Amino acid sequence: MNRRELLKTATVGAGMLLTSGTARAGRKSPNDKLNIALIGVWGRGLAHYDSLSEENVVALCDVNESRFADALKRFPKAKTYIDWRKCLDQKDLDAVVCCTADHTHAFIANWALNRDLHVYMEKPLAISVEEARVVRANWLKRKGKLATQVGMQRHAMPNFDRLRELVRDGAIGELSAAYAWGNRQIRRDGYLPAEGQPPEGFHFDLWLGPSPAHPYNPGYFSGRAGANCLSWNMFWDFGVGQIGDMGSHTMDLLWNAIDAGLPTSAEAKGEKFNPDVTPVECESHFEHPANDWRGPIRVSWYQGGAMPRSPKPFVDLNQIGHGAMFKGSKGYIIADFASRILMPFGDNADLTYYKPRTPETVTPPMGHFQKQWLDACKNPSLKTACDFQYSADMIEQMLLGLVAYRVGRKINYDGAAGRVTNCPEANDLLRRQYRPGWTLDG
Repeated sequence: MNRRELLKTATVGAGMLLTSGTARAGRKSPNDKLNIALIGVWGRGLAHYDSLSEENVVALCDVNESRFADALKRFPKAKTYIDWRKCLDQKDLDAVVCCTADHTHAFIANWALNRDLHVYMEKPLAISVEEARVVRANWLKRKGKLATQVGMQRHAMPNFDRLRELVRDGAIGELSAAYAWGNRQIRRDGYLPAEGQPPEGFHFDLWLGPSPAHPYNPGYFSGRAGANCLSWNMFWDFGVGQIGDMGSHTMDLLWNAIDAGLPTSAEAKGEKFNPDVTPVECESHFEHPANDWRGPIRVSWYQGGAMPRSPKPFVDLNQIGHGAMFKGSKGYIIADFASRILMPFGDNADLTYYKPRTPETVTPPMGHFQKQWLDACKNPSLKTACDFQYSADMIEQMLLGLVAYRVGRKINYDGAAGRVTNCPEANDLLRRQYRPGWTLDG
């Protein structure tokens, strides 16, 4: 592993003590502290305060200046910024934790990678197919040197590993299909009209960032910390609705078990298309080729009340708000984030073919999700659970479902080229249009 020597400690600005040098190519000791920028200090940013307090938080960035007072109480030596582009150019940074609005995620991730910074990005990693592909390709050039993680923190729950073990070890025979769903329903008619002015210190134009211009409305920011995204993420210019929110968590429950890459096709159906708002009720289906341990499979995502068919009438899948189901030649597994049901199915499903793992051979606990990334920042040879390849593949699949929904037909997809091969108009929907002056590859 390439390593850079730590430079001497330097005092910067008004008594601010910073550790120079960088962990970008690996630290000499896991005891060395990282210099971290927290971009987005409220909302999900609050969830990182305790983890980051063991490192050096040297930069804070938020478009709402009123959030700095509380953040500086926790990280008093940090510089403050309202523009993440300027924040990323602070010279002593090692790593970035990003908790901004969804429509800036891929931008910040890609800019940070371009500056050889480790990145923890809240989900979703991207809101267009092109964004997912650009970020993944950029990180793959730096794999083994930079640590990345997408904030699907439920991944650390033991049930994720238990599901993977059951599927991989043949508890339901040969896997043929997998389903995930979420029942959230938040309906909006369209973008909000102009109303009032942004509060003093709130830089709404920077919040819009690369997205097309929209007038300010306080309704976009009416949610509580950690849930404010439910006020804006359903609008096409700001997010991808349920797919980028709980859909990322729930599909992760499925994705972790099936070892899939990019699909070869996508098809979807749902409520009538709204050019302003992503669909509430929708279902999408994807074909994935065989790999080294399973045959071809069909992966499905359901949202907003659409649901897969239950394997038995007495099993009410609607009682699981966010769940997953795996279909095999000899049964089903049904799960939520914390629990699972194994349902042998058919005359030959006697389970004699399945040998449970011993305590010594089960997957060991992951431990703290954010700390897994922090440890990998100091030793990038360590693997993280939701790195930018795993997470980009997953969200690219989900976003292809929205493309299929919008064109209203099944699309065939060349994952190597990133092109739809049977529907030219679908290729126009693989990317977003950005405001002048904003570039994804800065």
